[in-house]
Amino acid sequence: MNRKDTTYLTAKPGDIATAADLLRAGDLVAFPTETVYGLGGDARNGDAVAAIYSAKGRPSFNPLIAHVASIAAAKRYVVWSDEADRLAQAFWPGPLTLVLPLKPDHGISPLVTAGLDTLAVRVPAHETARALLTEFDGPVAAPSANPSGRISPTTADHVRGGLDGRIAAVLDDGPCGVGLESTIVGLADTPVLLRPGGLSADLIEACLGQPIGAYKQGDALSAPGQLLSHYAPDSSVRLNVVTPAGDEVLLGFGNVACDLNLSATGDLTEAAANLFSALHRLDASGRPIAVSPIPEKGLGLAINDRLRRAAAPRGI
Repeated sequence: MNRKDTTYLTAKPGDIATAADLLRAGDLVAFPTETVYGLGGDARNGDAVAAIYSAKGRPSFNPLIAHVASIAAAKRYVVWSDEADRLAQAFWPGPLTLVLPLKPDHGISPLVTAGLDTLAVRVPAHETARALLTEFDGPVAAPSANPSGRISPTTADHVRGGLDGRIAAVLDDGPCGVGLESTIVGLADTPVLLRPGGLSADLIEACLGQPIGAYKQGDALSAPGQLLSHYAPDSSVRLNVVTPAGDEVLLGFGNVACDLNLSATGDLTEAAANLFSALHRLDASGRPIAVSPIPEKGLGLAINDRLRRAAAPRGI
């Protein structure tokens, strides 16, 4: 693709207005959310959405999330339900994406949904993201702002390292607080967890008052983040390591001797916030990465999901 001059913007109102103008013109803007930085384009503009896939090198069968400013904005595009209302009232704005049937005459580009009759939609909690969405006044399709399959970006510098020269602008407002992509829940039929993420599944089940089903690897793609190989560094990744090999760097968790620790106190929230930044740092060493065991509970489910995909054979 042709190289662009990528502009770096701040979170000041004038720069947010500039970013919204770029989106209206069909350009791509990376912006912070509480989860990771997203690569935004007008979800109603097929050319803009196609440019997202091109900039990332993302396969077009992998659907995108539409980010909106409010519950009322989400209702313009999807068929709402009682379950959606309970979850949205409890957890929006926040790291939760809902997959719901599209309304007739929704106006969303079919490239966003990868041809499906459902749309993944969320209201982010990050103040700058919401200011941009309010200023733009429309749905913004935004996968993570990194080359497809690579480590997700939690700072503007991470975006710069992967997409500089491929997109129009980056709206920089410091590091992301949650550090893991949103949890995705499908509500087109019975509730199902399509991707674990920054909101733990037990909170969702408590809100709904029922257990939710789970996506099985090998099922048809119905949401982002379901490819087996994803979130991958250049270096190889080995999981559940107590004693690293001589050439490995150890990404630790808890009270262990290591090269870099996700959380020395064993705090899963802290570990989630640090995960992608730590992988970026260790990947820069050029050495294989070993990872300490992490509990399969709460946010540990989402952390381990990302790590298993980072460690999977490439090209899957």
